[in-house]
Amino acid sequence: MVRVLLFGLLIYFLYRFIFDFLVPVVKTTQRVKQQMQSFQQQMQQQPGPAASTPPRPEPAKAEGEYIEFEEVKS
Repeated sequence: MVRVLLFGLLIYFLYRFIFDFLVPVVKTTQRVKQQMQSFQQQMQQQPGPAASTPPRPEPAKAEGEYIEFEEVKS
């Protein structure tokens, strides 16, 4: 009689552990993994900041005389 009661309690706690803890953890893990994959796909599809800005042309070098600048204080 005691064996049957202990065996029943063991099965009950095992059932509760599986369906109240393991199943939600597995489902949450799968959901997070799917969200991470979709986020990575979105990031790969979007162009990066370097692709959206055109390359800057090099400034033209001014050839000729050098004019010295003096600051005028008033």
